[in-house]
Amino acid sequence: MDISEFRRQAHELVDWMANYLENVREMPVKSECEPGDILEKLPDSPPEKPEEFSQIFADFESIILPGITHWQHPSFFAYFPANSSPPSLLGEMLTSTLAAQCMSWQTSPAAAELEECVTSWLKQMLDLPELLTGVIQDTASTATLCALLTARETRTGFQINEKGFDGKESFTIYCSAETHSSIEKDVRIAGFGKNSLRKIAVDNEYAMIPENLERAIEHDKKSGFNPLCVVATIGTTGSTAVDPLRKIGEICDRHSLWLHVDAAFSGSALILPEMRWMSDGMEYADSFVFNPHKWMLTNFDCSAYFVRDPKALVQTFEILPEYLKTSEGQPVKNYRDWGIQLGRRFRALKLWFVIRSYGLEGLRAVIRGHIELAQNLASKIESDDNFELLAPVPVSLVCFRYHPSKIKDESILDELNEALLDRINKTGKVFLTHTRLSGRFTIRMSIAQTQVTSKDVGAAWALIKKTAKSL
Repeated sequence: MDISEFRRQAHELVDWMANYLENVREMPVKSECEPGDILEKLPDSPPEKPEEFSQIFADFESIILPGITHWQHPSFFAYFPANSSPPSLLGEMLTSTLAAQCMSWQTSPAAAELEECVTSWLKQMLDLPELLTGVIQDTASTATLCALLTARETRTGFQINEKGFDGKESFTIYCSAETHSSIEKDVRIAGFGKNSLRKIAVDNEYAMIPENLERAIEHDKKSGFNPLCVVATIGTTGSTAVDPLRKIGEICDRHSLWLHVDAAFSGSALILPEMRWMSDGMEYADSFVFNPHKWMLTNFDCSAYFVRDPKALVQTFEILPEYLKTSEGQPVKNYRDWGIQLGRRFRALKLWFVIRSYGLEGLRAVIRGHIELAQNLASKIESDDNFELLAPVPVSLVCFRYHPSKIKDESILDELNEALLDRINKTGKVFLTHTRLSGRFTIRMSIAQTQVTSKDVGAAWALIKKTAKSL
């Protein structure tokens, strides 16, 4: 494809992209494909000769698009969002065009310095402690792994990086029973082993019980273990429960444990002054992560990770072969040493576009609006005799179930709600997901998609009630 052809096709693609954003609500939000449907339409072997782009794009529309679940659909209420926005898309287009590999300052000075600027902006926007320094990672899972590895190396004087585990460390890591599954995965990857993870009981609002945490730490110390790190969560995946950060931080301080704060989804709400009760005690944090690619209108992937001791982070990951040595020295940040990957995308650009395009005022309006929509829906559920809320609604996730008063058997209620969720999703009009809270099958409705309106939420609620009556 020459530049002339690229220009023509690019213009057509931009029109397609704009039409997609404008009309996405007319599509089924969840793909209706069965397993194998896409694969059987794809050739078994790659083409020997070049194909016309028009044919490639036609196949995209006829084969690929039907297999897409539309995360940018305003009726996407599943999981947590992977939001986008027009400014972010434009930033991604430029990032792809530049195609820079931004592993060090020398490989693109603008990428390194813009990342430094944007993470500083984020720190101000969320009112994080001044002692934290930011870097952009791909996902919260990676950021948490960085935290665990840095905690490990700091505790051992960076000796495990040198010599490996000797089998005598007996480290233990603590999180709540509601913490995201990525914590356990990271514990495994970091070499601690699943058995080193202590899942602390939660209260009636699904937040970690600090007293239970301290008892577990003290018990482990007496038993010859070496408590290392606590992962506190601002907005658990199941219910967006908020762990009591100050009390947890005080415990970590008393016992000299690393405190990592996972605010992957809910952290974006900290741009609202009225939501900063969630981060009370953040001064105790050794590390903190949140994902602008969830609720700050920025395309996946873009995770903001903050550390109290950037020197320890760099020492954990820095490897300097001859071919990576440059002459700039200490004045610059070579972000390849701030995480796991050597190669890095220019993620700061799209985030810069978003923050400047919306401003704090615009971003606050979006997030405040989502929280208001969730609160309104929660009120409707509470006033309906056939439905019940199963968790508090601190941000924009509503956890509920269908519960006709005549049904008391929990197993029947589980089956009923599982059937309800399945029927709703099969309509293609709404996409919801589930979890279990206190063992109960719970329907989750995450109201945080960029384009969602009160009309979309109202239509979803009407569909939920109508479908429930048909069971």
